[in-house]
Amino acid sequence: MNIFDPGFSAQEAKIRYLDADFVITKPGSFVRCAITGKPIQVDDLKYWSVDRQEAYADAEAAFEAYLRQLG
Repeated sequence: MNIFDPGFSAQEAKIRYLDADFVITKPGSFVRCAITGKPIQVDDLKYWSVDRQEAYADAEAAFEAYLRQLG
């Protein structure tokens, strides 16, 4: 499904995060950053945690999640 398909609407995707890849389990156009809450377009998703199954908007948010895990 893409934005040119009839009936397309921007919905939050559900994703299973793997090492160096991810699997979309529920179609959608974005996921939310676990730290900032900002939407991240699935096509732009670069940072996530396999252990916590969370997405991050950028490296800074990923580092913040790492620091929170420590403590």
